[in-house]
Amino acid sequence: MKYGYFDDDSKEYVITNPLTPVKWINYIGTIAFGGFVDHTGGALLCCGDPALNRITRYLSFLPAGEMRGTTAYIRIKDASGYRLLSPFYLPSPEGIISYECRIGTQYLIIRTDFGEFESEICIFVPVGEKLEIRDVRIHNKSGKSLTLDFIPAAEYSHFDALKQLTNADWVPQTMQSRAVKSSSGRTVLLQSAYMNRDTMLNFFSSSRAASSFETDRRIFLGSNEYGSWKSPVSMEAAELSETEAKRGDNIAALMIPLEIAPGKTERFFTMLGQADSEAGAVSAVERFSSEDEVDSAFSNIKSFWDEHLSYFNADTPADDMNSMVNIHNPRQCYITKNWARYLSIYQTGYGARGIGFRDACQDVCGIISQKPAEAADYLLEILKTQKSNGSAMHQYNPLSGEAHPGETEEMPDRPQYYGDDHLWAVYAVCSLIKETGDTAFLDKEIRFYDSDESATVLEHLLRALKFTGENTGAHGLPLLGFADWNDTVNLPAGAESSFIACLYGFALSEMIQLLEYCSLDTALAENLQSDYVKMKDIFNAEAWVGDWYVRYFDHRGKALGAPEDRYASIFANAQSWAVLSGFAPRDRAVRALDSVNRRLATEAGIKLMSPGYEGYDPEKGGVTTYPPGAKENAGIFLHANPWVMIAETMLGNGERAFEYYSAINPASKNKIIDTYECEPYCYAQNILSDEHPGFGLGRNSWLTGSAAWAYRAATEYILGIRPVFEGLKIDPCIPASWERFTVKRKFRGIDISIKILNPESCCGSVREFRINGRLCPGNVITEELLSEISGSAEVEAVLL
Repeated sequence: MKYGYFDDDSKEYVITNPLTPVKWINYIGTIAFGGFVDHTGGALLCCGDPALNRITRYLSFLPAGEMRGTTAYIRIKDASGYRLLSPFYLPSPEGIISYECRIGTQYLIIRTDFGEFESEICIFVPVGEKLEIRDVRIHNKSGKSLTLDFIPAAEYSHFDALKQLTNADWVPQTMQSRAVKSSSGRTVLLQSAYMNRDTMLNFFSSSRAASSFETDRRIFLGSNEYGSWKSPVSMEAAELSETEAKRGDNIAALMIPLEIAPGKTERFFTMLGQADSEAGAVSAVERFSSEDEVDSAFSNIKSFWDEHLSYFNADTPADDMNSMVNIHNPRQCYITKNWARYLSIYQTGYGARGIGFRDACQDVCGIISQKPAEAADYLLEILKTQKSNGSAMHQYNPLSGEAHPGETEEMPDRPQYYGDDHLWAVYAVCSLIKETGDTAFLDKEIRFYDSDESATVLEHLLRALKFTGENTGAHGLPLLGFADWNDTVNLPAGAESSFIACLYGFALSEMIQLLEYCSLDTALAENLQSDYVKMKDIFNAEAWVGDWYVRYFDHRGKALGAPEDRYASIFANAQSWAVLSGFAPRDRAVRALDSVNRRLATEAGIKLMSPGYEGYDPEKGGVTTYPPGAKENAGIFLHANPWVMIAETMLGNGERAFEYYSAINPASKNKIIDTYECEPYCYAQNILSDEHPGFGLGRNSWLTGSAAWAYRAATEYILGIRPVFEGLKIDPCIPASWERFTVKRKFRGIDISIKILNPESCCGSVREFRINGRLCPGNVITEELLSEISGSAEVEAVLL
């Protein structure tokens, strides 16, 4: 616990040592206005698209000790002049006795003790607003009055984030700042690029009167910027210069004088936001200078998350699992759904990547139980980027509605579609209907992206299946297209993917069950069943190589992922999805997963494949640009780990499933954080494997498909509280040593308290099932049973 600990009662992770291996962040606000704040107070904020309306200049590649985006100073005058302190540890740690950063649900609280006084600053974005608030409290612990200055500061980015990095002539010529006074006398600093001065105004202000201000970085740092953020030369003067920058590197800084009586606390707020006019900016400042307004705004955030996290709550023998499934994992799922892959420390938001079709279909499944209506609306937006032939555009920008085919354009000699994108829509829509029972969603009409034709959601899904079924290769398996889920393997046209074959089988199975549940088109269901059996037979005839399934066939018909291969002789996804799809007979499923355990499992997680490729191979593509053990080249790609966990539960292997879950659980990394480095309260995208010298190092945290799949693997398959079309299934697959656990789950308007008892030390298999004391057959709380329940229910399941 070198850097912090979990405070589950407060729904927070508490950082006690600011010298974390890398910056640890938290998200505030939404993509409409917000961004992230790191544990030393630096913030990257945007309003809408981070590439096209960025507000603060946060450069991830700077050394950790450098100021990034936002900071603050406390200045005290003593006999030798002025002494500078920082309530955020940075840019100067001088004088700090203790430090604490509480990572909360879309807020941070940073507390710093300087001996004579302490500061507490809560950072958040009010729901639905376009400003960041810093609620500052400074408490005088000494026995004498304190006179000090509080100086908050922010550095602006050009709204066009990429031009900020690439055009050092045009950008500074356009940047301008000015100061205005509100009717109550508050200083409001306005900033914009010249062309946006009447439409997109950044503003910075304080509820407490400022004695002076600065907007020019050159003057603030001093000595022609040979001064530094750690020790700005301007701080040696009694007041800031009150320069209104008409070009150059624009900042915002305020000098706020404070007199604090012994034992008293001074409270005030700073505001950094964007408005469409001067009047709008001033109005926002005046409104959020009220303590009642700020307190209400913060209470709204707390209430939102109390409600969001009330839909699933588990009490298991594993504290690390409890922390994740009850708080941090569903929180990450919601953040990831909102931000997609737009903006993080690692995905810096300079390009126009937009939202990935496959990413979105998987991310949304992490919020369906808590926000089904929001998930439904999101799915309708996603389906607008499906093409009339059933395939999908790879990425789209929800702000403009424009979609594009992803990285296919970089390799025009390869297929210009991704072979798996469209199939994920079947998974997402079926997941929604399992949660809600709302089959009317299937009747909603949506236009295809490439034509004026509209069709129902159901027709969109059927075309997705049809596209894959009609685009098969020499072995009868689906064509890879440009890539499948593994974007880095880009084989020439004609390559086939066993993963897509399994995802297709999974989607067919889901669709068959959906049609049966809705009593729709028996003949269609029979045809889909025939397609399923056909692909299952082809897959088993062509892809099985003795102890596992191959991953690809290239354009020449050569298998990739076969025992004789020098590199990449086994891939995890071919084995896990053979089980998830139901394609693998039990004996092959057992052998395939045993091969994963023997060849791919490490103490830090399951490798995507092994052994890693040595050297760049342009025919195979991006996978060979990484050294062995990194990312897709034999790295531990966390997104794929939950699929193996789920597969193991389907075979009844609770011990192994939980072992795999614990291996990648970030909360479990808290004890080895100097090896892992990433935040212990959210999933990373990847971990370096044992084929790399940096084994165990995590990277690309927060915005990853790992979040939604880890949540579903834990809650629906290990703990086994799983929505199905007919109702809520209770089907745990746990370590045999667990004697019991409980879950509270909201489902279709009913509060359900579930108690799982394991008197015989089993891994699974419910043998006795009671609802409100009544013995019931099976292990599903069916729609019929739900209709008999008023408000809440007590469920007891005994494993025997």
